[in-house]
Amino acid sequence: MTRPAVTLKIDFVSDVVCPWCAVGLHALERAAKAVGDEVRLDWHFQPFELNPGMPPEGQDMQEHLHEKYGSTPEQLAHTRTVLAERGAQVGFTFNLDKRTRTWNTFDAHRLLHWLGEEGAPGQQRALKHALLAAYFTEGRNPSDPAVLLEVVAALGLDVARARAVLEGGEYAGEVREREQFYQGLGIHSVPSIIINDRHLISGGQPVEVFERALRQIAGQVQPGAQSGQ
Repeated sequence: MTRPAVTLKIDFVSDVVCPWCAVGLHALERAAKAVGDEVRLDWHFQPFELNPGMPPEGQDMQEHLHEKYGSTPEQLAHTRTVLAERGAQVGFTFNLDKRTRTWNTFDAHRLLHWLGEEGAPGQQRALKHALLAAYFTEGRNPSDPAVLLEVVAALGLDVARARAVLEGGEYAGEVREREQFYQGLGIHSVPSIIINDRHLISGGQPVEVFERALRQIAGQVQPGAQSGQ
């Protein structure tokens, strides 16, 4: 008899200007495909701001990384090479020469929260993908309302509703609450992937690491059980 599929709840805590979040998301999706019909993932994208105090005009990327991490030009060049290789392995294109500045991402997180509350299944994940690509592949500014609305439009989502969310400040309190909640759990770097509210995987891990974790955790869940139980 075929074992019924197990549904695992995924809280993917991340930022849209975090390169390892792009790697981790695509790697986890590939792992989900590898386990096939054994496991289904119930996706929830949770907010984390790498730079919550970033001003509207953003900051030069090299200047920012040097100030925050002390990174040298040689270290940055090596990191770009590693990211390009890891991205290619999971099907994501980094054009890091286009990523000349870093930006505030709070409004992007408000739109993601909007779709988590009001969107159809899959729409929040589609927006996450599109925002990561807009920044890392196309070098666009994810704090610019015009860019955000263009991304929403390209996905066929409700542009008028998205504009109302941005202009009216909706979901600001909810995003702040979620950020504080995950920081209270001790999460201070991303991506952080919480499975069924109890298992934490940190970082942009290889596909095989995620695949092994999904199989192990699914094996501990009763078939047909609801995610999170």
